[in-house]
Amino acid sequence: MTIRKRVSKKGITSYQFRVSLGYKDGQQIVKCMTWTPEKGMTSKHIKKEVTRQSVLFEERSIAEYQKELECEAEQRMREENEIAFAKEHTTFKEIAEEWLDLQLASKKYKKSTLTKLLDCKERTYNAIGDVLVSRLTYRMVQAFITSLGKNGVNKQTGKGLSVKSQKSYLTFVSDVMLYAKRCGIVDINPCRDIVFTQTEKKEKAIYSLEEAKEVLSAINDKAPTSYRLFFNLLAFSGMRKGEALGLEYKDIDFEKSILTINRTSNYHQGFGTYTDTPKTKSSYRSLYIQPFLLELIKQLQEEQKAVAEKCGDQWVESDRLFINWCGKPLNPNVPYKWLQDFLESENIPFKGLHSFRHFVATQALADGVDVKSVSAMLGHSQTSTTLNFYAHAVQQANEKALNHVAALLQTG
Repeated sequence: MTIRKRVSKKGITSYQFRVSLGYKDGQQIVKCMTWTPEKGMTSKHIKKEVTRQSVLFEERSIAEYQKELECEAEQRMREENEIAFAKEHTTFKEIAEEWLDLQLASKKYKKSTLTKLLDCKERTYNAIGDVLVSRLTYRMVQAFITSLGKNGVNKQTGKGLSVKSQKSYLTFVSDVMLYAKRCGIVDINPCRDIVFTQTEKKEKAIYSLEEAKEVLSAINDKAPTSYRLFFNLLAFSGMRKGEALGLEYKDIDFEKSILTINRTSNYHQGFGTYTDTPKTKSSYRSLYIQPFLLELIKQLQEEQKAVAEKCGDQWVESDRLFINWCGKPLNPNVPYKWLQDFLESENIPFKGLHSFRHFVATQALADGVDVKSVSAMLGHSQTSTTLNFYAHAVQQANEKALNHVAALLQTG
């Protein structure tokens, strides 16, 4: 205990009591109190009261600190008991659901990212959902990831899931285990050094120039305005399906023939049709659109105004180009099914919607457009992404350019 006498600039005398209670986590624990004598007290009375106040303060400080230590000990005991209980009773599924609830509440992730997490639940829970999270081992995680690469897992192709999909599942498991580690339930994350199963890559379905012309010719002859516009946008700009569905009339600059991509429209059975931000920062971009597309947009807008008048109070004003019967954003699954049925009726091969994007990229690269420009047009965050996806087209462009140079050098 130390006592310091102080006199302020105004001449007021006070006493500071300072008591040391020991050390905790390498830091000294100190309590302080200031006592000011009442007016009229004699020096003898002040001296006696200072001694009394210091003793009372020291006793009170020691008692309070002891109480704090007891409360902390009780809290640690409760936490240790909770952790011990969790280790013996908490399954991977239970801790995963707890973690997912936190992610949904925090709004940390885009909805598109959340949909991927939610899509990982079923297979993961079937494999390791009932395993106590404290007993989940590297071998269990590796066995689960390996099983994803086996034939038959992908119901659409009959093959195993791609390495990219396997990594998505591992990320889900790893993030949950990191949360369990922060909760004190596990000491290590067993998801390191996992090996992935390489599956046979499915060749990209890409329309040739002749096929693309045939598809668009049939659509332009027989399809309603909305579908004519939608599929021509994909074929002439290379934008993603969700980007096209997210377009609003305010995104169109009719004077400059510029279309700006600011959002995407997606679907998930857990959320329904929802609006999200584009895939990456580079996906926010502006694209030139052909005059005939501008005319189609104007025509579609006029048709929708007429429909809105007929719907009356049932009409929902969304400003979207592609809508359902009452003005709400169109379900993203509808264009795929419509084109599939339409091309089947026309006896034309159906190669999906993303094939239009591949068509634009390969044609542009094959005709000598530089990779950087094509990458910007597609909204790729890096040119390496474009190079990896369309290596064959880049090679063809290089050969074409070099043959052109060779021809120049060998003439005359």
